[in-house]
Amino acid sequence: DVSKGLDIETADAEQIVAVEAIPEPAPVVQEKSSFNDEVKRAAKICAKGKEAVVSMFQEARMGKAIEAEAAAPLVEEISNSVLRNPGALISLARLKIADDYTYMHSVAVCALMIALSRKLGLDEQQTREAGMAGLLHDLGKAMIPMEILNKPGKLTEEEFTLVKTHPEEGHKLLLGGKGISDITKDVCLHHYEKIDGSGYPKGLNGETMSLFAKMGAVCDVYDAITSNRPYKAGWDPAESIKRMAEWKGHFDPTVFQAFVKSLGIYPVGSLVRLESGKLGVVVEQGEQSLLKPKVRVFFSTKSQAYINPELIDIARSPEKIAGREDAAKWG
Repeated sequence: DVSKGLDIETADAEQIVAVEAIPEPAPVVQEKSSFNDEVKRAAKICAKGKEAVVSMFQEARMGKAIEAEAAAPLVEEISNSVLRNPGALISLARLKIADDYTYMHSVAVCALMIALSRKLGLDEQQTREAGMAGLLHDLGKAMIPMEILNKPGKLTEEEFTLVKTHPEEGHKLLLGGKGISDITKDVCLHHYEKIDGSGYPKGLNGETMSLFAKMGAVCDVYDAITSNRPYKAGWDPAESIKRMAEWKGHFDPTVFQAFVKSLGIYPVGSLVRLESGKLGVVVEQGEQSLLKPKVRVFFSTKSQAYINPELIDIARSPEKIAGREDAAKWG
């Protein structure tokens, strides 16, 4: 602000500009955007992501080598979207139809891995690698017949045994790929491991699992249980977080705590009841507290009637969240 003192001489200014041109450029800072703005961009990224994963699966089935370089721009776009507003793409990717599940699950896990990486304080290179690992973690399902993957009923023992081979099948495909990082191979092979050693395929535990495999385990399960599947409806996001917290021996506690912080106690899409009796859907996380998101209310449990939708920022309102609600209970 030159009105508050002397400006620098022109010659000095030119010298400073010349010196500042020497260091490496600062990383690009993504502007934050509102949920409503970002969801429009996220919808396009999800569509592009599904196409890319479908293409990779087809190439894998035809025996072509997987190239990480081809997927890198998509991971970059997903990463930027998550940085602008993590709730938008993560919520959209939850809304899958049965036939799309396998493909959109890969896009969703990519976004969840990126959000979790940032919450764990990993650098940008590690964050991109975590995103790539999420995108390719289920590649082995390309080797499983689609009628088994999309079967609406319970799998037979033989079918379940076949499905359980997909981490190792995916790992084989990635070993023959180009530019595939060790992190991506590791997450593909080990995202079904548990810290108590009861997972598969290698029975690793909390000491032998890598940080990225622990991250993959959390992100994979969360998206699976919150998505509608051919054989069951997805659980509410907040209910899913609660249940996952109760599964002792499954997830690494530090990684899981960071995951909850990345999504919120009441993730976007959760149905909640306020102390006033109003029902609402969480549409955005609060900036100060995990317990105070922004909620769009639309129904009164007292009058049993719909009300004009209203956005309430719990952090700036006398309203408080009384608890989670089961959408099925309200029809």
